[in-house]
Amino acid sequence: MKVLIIEDEHKIANNIKEGLAREAYVVDICYEGEQGLSTAQSGSYDIIILDRMLPGGIDGIEICRTLRAEENHTPILMLTAKARTSDRIEGLNGGADDYLSKPFSFGELQARLRALLRRPRDGLNEVLSAQDLTFNTTTKEVKRAGVPIHLSAKEYAILEYMLRNKNRVLSKNLIMNNVWDFDADILPSTVEVFIVYLRAKLEKPFPGPRLIETIRGFGYRINDL
Repeated sequence: MKVLIIEDEHKIANNIKEGLAREAYVVDICYEGEQGLSTAQSGSYDIIILDRMLPGGIDGIEICRTLRAEENHTPILMLTAKARTSDRIEGLNGGADDYLSKPFSFGELQARLRALLRRPRDGLNEVLSAQDLTFNTTTKEVKRAGVPIHLSAKEYAILEYMLRNKNRVLSKNLIMNNVWDFDADILPSTVEVFIVYLRAKLEKPFPGPRLIETIRGFGYRINDL
């Protein structure tokens, strides 16, 4: 799951990123409005956490309105120090899907993100599957043939991305762009290493068919045919 945080308070943004990273989310941060809008327009995110008041010539309300005018329907959770009802109404009318007032607990933030991601319009399933493999995206339970499998946070993220795009060939660059932060210092060979790790856990202990197929010269694919 890939999240964009647009928040000018570095401590808040970094604390949210740290908490979400522990839950296997991939998180990018922008600290001002224009950069945030540009990143939201150019990136593929499952959800955006957006501060209402931002430096950089554009605030959270304008970012919401611009994205919605461009038919970008990525769920947006707006953060704000303004707790008046009129402010919440303005944010929701501007295109935000939910509104959270500062200060807030990380538990509440996490619960609101999960609620937004469960909405049918997101097209995101709570339980993903391929062949005899199941992945509950809420509990992070992965099973093959009913047998629980423990994965690292990055292995979870790669598997989730591949399952959401099953039967599609995914290049190493595509996996890197969707599973690592945009400032991560990694190489395509890093993806190869993690695919080896996943195969060791998802395929080697089981007699069933291979889940992850290598398409030489193009990338990888999880088959569910």
